[in-house]
Amino acid sequence: MMWADALGQQHGAASGEVRIASLVPSITELLFDLGLGSRTVARTGFCIHPEPAVRAVEKVGGTKDVKLDRLRALAPTHVVVNIDENRRETVDEIRGFVPHVIVTHPCAPTDNFALYDLLGGIFGRQDEAARLSAELCAALDVLQARRWPARRVLYAIWQDPWMTVSRATYISRMLALVNWSTWPDDALVACVDGDCSRPNAGGERYPTFRWSDALVRELDAVLLSTEPYRFTDDHADALERQIGKPVLLVDGEMLSWYGSRAVAGVRYLERLAAAGI
Repeated sequence: MMWADALGQQHGAASGEVRIASLVPSITELLFDLGLGSRTVARTGFCIHPEPAVRAVEKVGGTKDVKLDRLRALAPTHVVVNIDENRRETVDEIRGFVPHVIVTHPCAPTDNFALYDLLGGIFGRQDEAARLSAELCAALDVLQARRWPARRVLYAIWQDPWMTVSRATYISRMLALVNWSTWPDDALVACVDGDCSRPNAGGERYPTFRWSDALVRELDAVLLSTEPYRFTDDHADALERQIGKPVLLVDGEMLSWYGSRAVAGVRYLERLAAAGI
């Protein structure tokens, strides 16, 4: 049997001595939850879960600056990468010395089912993958059984410059499960210096923006994510005083990490939405 990755590349079942390198934080966690921790030989410095087991896995740099010499020395048979997380040039170089490069790109919570099947199938962990699928399905059923009031939110991932997420992202589609639509919509226009209520470029998945009265009027609330920028309660309090709208500090791992974390993420989102904004 063969399994197709995000680029449509076909992968067969792994055989022989399997040595996996994960260059994606949430995928590293997923590999452990599939029972593949002992076969995982390399990770990035951002792959911090599950603790403490992940500490036994060698680090090979960051998601954007992989140390290829270290990776080569660990002789992986399979490397798992992601379209958003890793640079294409890096992945192309890795193909030169790793037999199997598995490309992932979940863009919605339901894409996790295919992700579980892909990695569970390749690495002989179908039972574990089926268990995760059942858990995610149950969590989604609970969430979707409730009617959620419509809300317009801005999900901030960075400041200096301020950055948000487009609707073509996993985060935005996650929030849509509770009827929270992210700003901006798909009709993007250019910013005007001094007064900007729209991102500065159309078609970007993670556009920059600047605050304005016009922008704030469109929002019910702002969500400050704890990653990749480490927003804190102090940031949330200061911004709420500035714009006069609710500002919530939210767990970025729960809302942006696909893989096994999606199960806990959907449950977290239910609690967050139930608290109201």
